[in-house]
Amino acid sequence: PFLAAVGQPPCRRKKWPLDKSTLYTKVTSYLKPEDVTEKLEDGCYIIGTYLEGAAWDPVEGCLVRQPPKVLIQEMPVIQIIPVEAHKLKLTGTFKAPVYVTSDRKNAAGVGMVLEADLDTREHSSHWTLQGAALVLNSDA
Repeated sequence: PFLAAVGQPPCRRKKWPLDKSTLYTKVTSYLKPEDVTEKLEDGCYIIGTYLEGAAWDPVEGCLVRQPPKVLIQEMPVIQIIPVEAHKLKLTGTFKAPVYVTSDRKNAAGVGMVLEADLDTREHSSHWTLQGAALVLNSDA
C-alpha cells in the first residue's frame, strides 16, 4: 500500500494511468537521513536498506564486489520516484530485488516488495548469480 501511495499523487496530477507508471529508484550520495537537503517534488526517500551479495561504492556510485567477510552493508539514502513506464530506459543497472528480511520471505510466504535500480559496471547477470539483493531489516 505504501508504494502505491507514493505513485498515486503524481499520476493524478500529471494525468498518467496508474497502471502505466512504475517506480524508479536512485541511490543518493546522502549517507544519513539528516544529510538530505532537497525536497522531492514526487516520490520519497527511504532509509534503512541493507545490501547483500554485493557492496556499494559511494565514490563511484555503483555496485562492486563484496570485501571478504562483509556479508551485509547499509545503503545510503535511496530515492523512489514515480515515472511513466514507457519513458524509463535504463542501461548499466541491476534490478535488485528488495525483500523485507534476509530470509527473503516472511511467514506468509511474501518476499519481494519491489525492484531497485542499482548502477553497475558489471553485467546484471553477475549480480543475479551473486544473489545480490536489498533487505529492509538487518538480522545483524
